Amino acid sequence: MNEQIRHLMAQITELEDDLHKLIQEQQAEFNYRLEGTKVKFEKSIQEAQRQLKTGYIKFLRQSQPRNIISAPIIYSVFIPFFLLDVWVTVYQYLCFPLYRIPRVKRSMYIVIDRHHLRYLNSIERFNCIYCGYAGGVISYVREVAARTEQYWCPIKHARKILDPHRRYARFADFGQADGYADLLQEMRNDLRTEKPGNG
Repeated sequence: MNEQIRHLMAQITELEDDLHKLIQEQQAEFNYRLEGTKVKFEKSIQEAQRQLKTGYIKFLRQSQPRNIISAPIIYSVFIPFFLLDVWVTVYQYLCFPLYRIPRVKRSMYIVIDRHHLRYLNSIERFNCIYCGYAGGVISYVREVAARTEQYWCPIKHARKILDPHRRYARFADFGQADGYADLLQEMRNDLRTEKPGNG
């Protein structure tokens, strides 16, 4: 792999670590902590949040008609998201062991926690559960697909693509025939030595 690409990837990892530290500092600022997967607020913060909650009637009155009319269409997309989630989970549980690829830890991608915020009414909480699930499924499926792509065809596209997954930078350049077989084996070996759940 190109040394400059290696250097940039190391910088990206360092920036991600810095971002994680800043998020932890923000947790302290907003007086919450994580206990496993549970979010815990101080009692005084919970009470202050409850005071800021918008009631249902006021919430619906303030909503744009287009938001209310389109809601059933948005919620209907849950069905394909759910089917995709189930199908991809079955796929990786059946196929990844055959390729000796560590499985993607679903719970690292599908995070549903915003419904704990007491300043949201139950309509807003439901929306947050839906969005957390839908966005999480897309991230989860993307990582399963990225591992599959790394195993079967780690070659960059001829055209620039928008927002490639994080594995893409290490793929072979388009048309780089010399050494491709070695790179393919290296990419497969890298997958096999990854810890389960890493993404």
